[in-house]
Amino acid sequence: MGHVFDTLCAEISVVAVSNPLGRVAEISRGTVLVTGLGKTACQGDRVLINGRLAGEVLNLTSLGALVLTEGPSEGLAIGAEVELMGPASLAPDNSWIGRMVDPYGRPMDGKPLFRGAIPRPVRAEAPAAASRGRMGERLSTSVAVFDTLLPLVRGQRIGLFAGSGVGKSSLLAKFARGVEADVVVIALIGERGRELREFVEKVLGPEGMARSIVVTATSDQSALARRRCALAAMTVAEHFRAQGLHVLFLADSITRFAEAHREVALASGETAALRGYPASVAQAIMSLAERAGPGPEGEGDITAVFSVLVAGSDMEETIADILRGVLDGHVVMDRKIAERGRYPAIDLLRSVSRSLPDAASDPENALISEARQILGAWDRAEMMIQAGLYAKGSDPMVDRAIKLWPALDAFLAENAPIEGVSGSFERLQAVLDLRQVKIT
Repeated sequence: MGHVFDTLCAEISVVAVSNPLGRVAEISRGTVLVTGLGKTACQGDRVLINGRLAGEVLNLTSLGALVLTEGPSEGLAIGAEVELMGPASLAPDNSWIGRMVDPYGRPMDGKPLFRGAIPRPVRAEAPAAASRGRMGERLSTSVAVFDTLLPLVRGQRIGLFAGSGVGKSSLLAKFARGVEADVVVIALIGERGRELREFVEKVLGPEGMARSIVVTATSDQSALARRRCALAAMTVAEHFRAQGLHVLFLADSITRFAEAHREVALASGETAALRGYPASVAQAIMSLAERAGPGPEGEGDITAVFSVLVAGSDMEETIADILRGVLDGHVVMDRKIAERGRYPAIDLLRSVSRSLPDAASDPENALISEARQILGAWDRAEMMIQAGLYAKGSDPMVDRAIKLWPALDAFLAENAPIEGVSGSFERLQAVLDLRQVKIT
């Protein structure tokens, strides 16, 4: 009963007795100049124009406040009333688990959704570096390759780099269903509207949704909403981390977050510097990533998986390069591997988990090293082997790779056994020993 009163008090607390008012003085493409709020508005504050059109303060000058609207400005006129709503915040609540919400904390399934008791800033700072905990124990993921060769540990942040249509969303859904975590927060940024329900009901499924909160902004929404989607989802994750819980944060995709930030930044007057992106995009990405990870002593952890859309598997692309430098590992998915039918289509030789070697024992590290050597030998000699130019006996490592590669490649596509990490390493040992074990 107390929770009901807490949520009711939270709803009442956000009802303002009065809000400062301004007037539209100039209308441009996507932006409006508002006068009368110069002494009260702050950078990043939200406004409401004519009681229906929301926007965000981008710039403040002596002439007034430049506002980027969240929708088309058709129908607006000079002199329209502008209400100052204050700084952007979000008040997550534990009752949001199992629900789908928009970046402003509004339900997307038509059911009531209560505010939490504590509003949190959407643009929060990362925990102080000196007070943060260390990465924790290795996590069981339900995917054999991540339980062995690319370990994921509690509080780690990894990037999933992939082109479109190579199984990225399916892999994220596997994580949502199978990774050890108390709560899963999923940010679907700029997702196609028709695919949203399919992802929630079919790809994620009831099992994954039972412990998840999906924060989404579809591709037709404004750049402000798409950018805020990632920030709001991280705010939700921080709400649960503060309770000492382990949160799995999945973002799809950081590329769309960066594109939305670019639109907002260019509207505010920034110039394009990094291959069409403004210089501030690096800070925006790194600030978001730094908010994830281990919390301060006494709090929980946010284990984060950020997906990045890379055209033609170009890892030197601007957004991929920025994110790769700040994360604790990166996983590269290759279209050629997907085209031959192996999922997840992970290019292991181009993927790195920076939790190694600490996340594995000495015998396990030896297995990981051996498997990588075999895959490397196959990769170097594959063209010669396929062309029939390789002579047996020329290289013992290549000879062994020819024998083991089919079984090892199949292992990379396996789901983890019931025994989890230990069972996956037993399977890997069996493959390297050429024992006949049924592939699941």
